[in-house]
Amino acid sequence: MGKVVSRNLDLSSNEYCLKFSGPESISLNDPFWNTFLAFNIVPPTTVNDQLALESRLEPLCQELLKNNLATGNFGSLIQVFIVKSIELLSATDTDANLFNWQLFNTIFTIRCILKFLTEVTTEEQLLKHIEHNGNGSTLETFIGTLIGIIVDIPVNHSTYLIHLEAVTCLLVLLSVQYHSGMRSDQSLIYKLMMKGKHAIHAPVLIKCLLINFINQEKMPLGFGGSHGHSIVLGLASDLWSMLTFSKKSSEDEENPNLSSFQETPLAVQSLLLTLVLVHHWTTLSNPYRSSLFSCLDSQANHPVPETKASLLFKIGYNQLYTILCKKASGDATTLLLYLLLHRNPTFKTYLLSRADLDHLIIPILKTLYNAPSSNSHHIYMSLIILLILSEDYSFNKMVHEVKIKNVTWYTERALVEISLGGLLILVVIRTIQYNMLKMRDKYLHTNCLAALANMSSQFRELHPYVSQRLISLFETLAKRYHRLVLRMKTEKNQKGEEVAVTVDQNGGDLEQDLQVIEEVLRMVLEILNSCLSMQLSNNPNLIYTLLYNKHLFEQFKDNVVFHDIIHNIDIIIKYFSQLLAEKSQQHEVDAHQVLMTIQQGARNWPKERLTKFPELKFKYVEEDQPEDFFIPYVWALVSQQSVLNWTNDSTPILSVC
Repeated sequence: MGKVVSRNLDLSSNEYCLKFSGPESISLNDPFWNTFLAFNIVPPTTVNDQLALESRLEPLCQELLKNNLATGNFGSLIQVFIVKSIELLSATDTDANLFNWQLFNTIFTIRCILKFLTEVTTEEQLLKHIEHNGNGSTLETFIGTLIGIIVDIPVNHSTYLIHLEAVTCLLVLLSVQYHSGMRSDQSLIYKLMMKGKHAIHAPVLIKCLLINFINQEKMPLGFGGSHGHSIVLGLASDLWSMLTFSKKSSEDEENPNLSSFQETPLAVQSLLLTLVLVHHWTTLSNPYRSSLFSCLDSQANHPVPETKASLLFKIGYNQLYTILCKKASGDATTLLLYLLLHRNPTFKTYLLSRADLDHLIIPILKTLYNAPSSNSHHIYMSLIILLILSEDYSFNKMVHEVKIKNVTWYTERALVEISLGGLLILVVIRTIQYNMLKMRDKYLHTNCLAALANMSSQFRELHPYVSQRLISLFETLAKRYHRLVLRMKTEKNQKGEEVAVTVDQNGGDLEQDLQVIEEVLRMVLEILNSCLSMQLSNNPNLIYTLLYNKHLFEQFKDNVVFHDIIHNIDIIIKYFSQLLAEKSQQHEVDAHQVLMTIQQGARNWPKERLTKFPELKFKYVEEDQPEDFFIPYVWALVSQQSVLNWTNDSTPILSVC
């Protein structure tokens, strides 16, 4: 695209930029616009490039901020964009390079100014800058034009950047809530998006955004770090010259989210815009949210209720599932998957019918396995997805039928072959132990154990190592429980009969900690009991490990908190211990013979000897006011995964996070 120019290029001395931001009002028909918008620029694909561009533009934006309410030049620029867009929308040939080049320059310039204004003005002030000298409908027309580009213009080499900037402009407009911290239902911009005349296009907009995400189209050659030619050769004036920076910083190289943005920015931004649209106005009628939650499979013959016809769209579930698997390790993808599983029953049914669910589950397990390098929100959402899946009987059965070979990323032990269910149990147990050491989040424990509990009645042919880890989890919890009990007794002895409430070194209340550990211990025992009650004959390795560690359970036989559940486990231990004792009287038994004895004894196991407990069934229920969790999370993802660089610690919305 030409030679690389210095990072110190000074735009503030350019006569056209000075005129646009200055005190002179420029009419809509002035030839100035054609010259002003005749530049060649590579849109930033890294945070550093975005910062470099913003630092050059800031003096001009400050000057525009000072003069625009008198000149209305920013509103005129938006009108220029609307006129050019109408021409594109009505054109039969959308590959007109020269025309598309000018349109991209226009929308890119608007996006840069909008971002500045949303950061330094209130929404009310922003609207004045947009509507000055207009008829009061400029903003709504602008929003409608952006939506029109996304839904009506095909994405190709010539229009890719126009689509990217249209999506980004909508994200920037919606960021008024991010910057102000106000409720989105108090925002005029959100009101126009949710209830304006263009809200009728919500289904097709969400569909187009999802298609962008599914297609994962790469940045055309010639943009970003790629080599090639510009959209238009030989047309770039010396107005802004060309801003391109090919060297990536170490920060950019190490951030996989930004790497995805550099390769497929339209897919990344489209997914982020989808998440922003569906997570606001959750207590009101949100057409984008309703559309996502009711979308159907284009390859299936689903009857469409007349009452929902206006909100429905169809999309290829197979293509959507494929990209969800491919991108399952990403935060934003995980959040989209959660929304579809939790809120779209048709998609959930489709997903659970897939024979290749391991393609989706394994990346989620890797996210949990790498918990120290994953953020807590991502861990939490990944666990909730497993919990939702574990509510399904067929899923719990299927995971133990799928065999996985050579799990190289699991480094604690070489796993040559293991069932998907066994791997899932290992990773969830590891997450519980990590949480006990680092995060100490009660809700994380609850979700982990709930998923295991739902699956426990279908635990089959557990790997010896999985069996060891299950009993090891109980042992770890038991040791912690006994330490807490001992500390409580020590405190009571020191203060006589008075019950002391003592704060430990981690700031936790001893009594509260003891109550939590009792609940977790009880849950682990119930999981073991459920598995042994329902699948005893299918789990010889677990019984073997149980017998080897039977001393761990002896300590809880007389504890009123655990007595009933321990009773069943004790019966099982005594039954198999007696069989082994009889066998050892005949001749010495090795590990193989012990396992054979267990397998033979399991075939004759009298089920009726165990006390029956209710089947363990837990269902995920979204907490009250979920927006307190999701809205800050979504905007944090926008900051991390796009290059818009919204990292101001004083931003009100982040204080909720």
